[in-house]
Amino acid sequence: MILLQANNVMRRFGADVLFHDVSLQIQEHGRTALVGRNGAGKTTLLKMIAGITTPDEGTISKTKDLTIGYLAQDQGLDSQNSIWAELDLVFAPLHKMEKEIHQLEDQLAKLDPNSQEFQITTETYSRVQAAFKKRGGYEYQSRMRGILKGFGFEEADYQTSINSLSGGQKTKLALAKILLQEPGLLILDEPTNHLDMNVLAWLEDYLKSYDGALLVVSHDRYFLDRVVSDIYDLDNHTLRHYSGNYTQFMHHKREWLKAEWKHYDQQQKKIAKLEDFVNRNIVRASTTKRAQARRKQLEKMDKMERPEIDDRSIHFQFHSDKDSGNEVLDVDHVTIGYQQQKLAGPLSFNVRKSQRVGIFGSNGIGKSTLLKSILGRIPLISGTIKLGANLEIGYYDQEQQQLHPEKSVLNEVWDDHPNVPEKDIRSLLGSFLFVGDDVYKKVSDLSGGEKARLELTKLSFKPINFLILDEPTNHLDIDSREVLENAINEFTGTVLFISHDRYFINQVATDVLDMHADGIIHYEGNYDDYLQAQAKVPTSSEPTTKAKSVPSSAQQSYKQSKETQRARRKIQRQVDQLEKQMTDLENQQQEIQEQMSKPEIATDIGKLSDLQKQLDQLNAQSEEVELEWTSAAEKLEKFDQENS
Repeated sequence: MILLQANNVMRRFGADVLFHDVSLQIQEHGRTALVGRNGAGKTTLLKMIAGITTPDEGTISKTKDLTIGYLAQDQGLDSQNSIWAELDLVFAPLHKMEKEIHQLEDQLAKLDPNSQEFQITTETYSRVQAAFKKRGGYEYQSRMRGILKGFGFEEADYQTSINSLSGGQKTKLALAKILLQEPGLLILDEPTNHLDMNVLAWLEDYLKSYDGALLVVSHDRYFLDRVVSDIYDLDNHTLRHYSGNYTQFMHHKREWLKAEWKHYDQQQKKIAKLEDFVNRNIVRASTTKRAQARRKQLEKMDKMERPEIDDRSIHFQFHSDKDSGNEVLDVDHVTIGYQQQKLAGPLSFNVRKSQRVGIFGSNGIGKSTLLKSILGRIPLISGTIKLGANLEIGYYDQEQQQLHPEKSVLNEVWDDHPNVPEKDIRSLLGSFLFVGDDVYKKVSDLSGGEKARLELTKLSFKPINFLILDEPTNHLDIDSREVLENAINEFTGTVLFISHDRYFINQVATDVLDMHADGIIHYEGNYDDYLQAQAKVPTSSEPTTKAKSVPSSAQQSYKQSKETQRARRKIQRQVDQLEKQMTDLENQQQEIQEQMSKPEIATDIGKLSDLQKQLDQLNAQSEEVELEWTSAAEKLEKFDQENS
């Protein structure tokens, strides 16, 4: 059954159209995701569906009595109440019924059991008690405790005032409250922000078994893979529906685009053929009728629009001027904290050249403090940290405190490299989507995503062989996250990073560190490898190596999917690199041919002979590279066919 339906919805901002002809259906018990780039209009569309705003054109209809719960991005509770008292407000109707039950019990105690009034009151009591039970009157407290525990709150926290909590804790409580309300349609905008991995895993399991329907916006691809079963893609100002989770959606979208281009090209060839016939035959008496018929055929043809997607994306790479030594970092029995107030320790681990080491752990455990201690920005309470030789360190700060709020985007980069021409700085900023007047924006006026891109811009400009990243995917949309993953995978240096983005960790990590208050545990491999080890190895604060374990069928299927994606990306990178080589060689050949055509060289046999030798060498290289490219492209096509 369809719970909610949007038909031909449009939203304008002045003369600009944000999206148009948007149609969407939410099915009963559906698990639906809305994906798209930052700025595509996802939150705007959610607010329309939630009934907070209305569309400029089109309609949104819903079934009678459908209750909708909407949680905005980073929307936290603002209340003077304690945690327990605030969540208990959800059950005010139950408390009213409970009070009525007690009143009826008092009445029954005073009435003669043989009286008619006693009989009537008993029937009322039974009816109210049955309704109370049906609505969960005897389970609501256990539900509250279960959800609070799922979000990481212990019983000792229940009487804590909400206004004394952090922003992240308030956001978790807002989500907890809306889950307790159990609306028929749950609309969540980026619900995974501020959640550590344990809470994320719990939330995913909770939402999968949720009785109502779910509509969610999220950049967390791991979450989308585990929870949703259909996806609406808001791209190029319109909406397209795909069945399946995120990984399946990406495959289907590639196939759709491939098919659309094929049909478009076929139609363009047919149009060109018809137009050519008309042009050649319209003036000839013997063929003019056939030409006129072809012209009418052209006029009646439903011409396809050129297939387009919004493929604007950042593009960059990290680079280094020199190699580091093999021993990049040694952390030995380190205790971290502020002003001798311990957060975590003792912590011991090593990082070696070319490793990509991911750190994860509960919120507030001190992960960011650890990175700042490694960089010497916060003093250690105890222990030693040894950095290796020849290190060029690049640091990404999730709080973006390295940016100057009063500077313009242009000056934020240019002031660090005053000898570089402005056009080169602007070209670099353009590769991070800062174009036109964007470069004159003040840093303080930028969104979180824009600040993240600006910090990555600065990192990509400087030579680095040891990259330290603190939650680099926060504020980035999915496309930007994928570009960052490619940049890290192609980086020849060493990477140490903090992330709660499990998909990101799976794509880039060679090793992971599970951080606790009393130690840190090393696992070889990525997040899925860590899960497999966890299935067999008991929890311990002592460092250990990855245990061999038999994964569950679900883990095995998921891991196989990820391995398939990694294998495809490896072949795709090879194809892309060979294409770049072919282009470079063609440019070199063209330059030599242009030199050979110059009058002063055309008459110089010696120079012509030297240039011809260079050209012959380039031609031979081109042939070799083209053969390699053909082989790689065929391999990629075969891979796609086998895994479609």
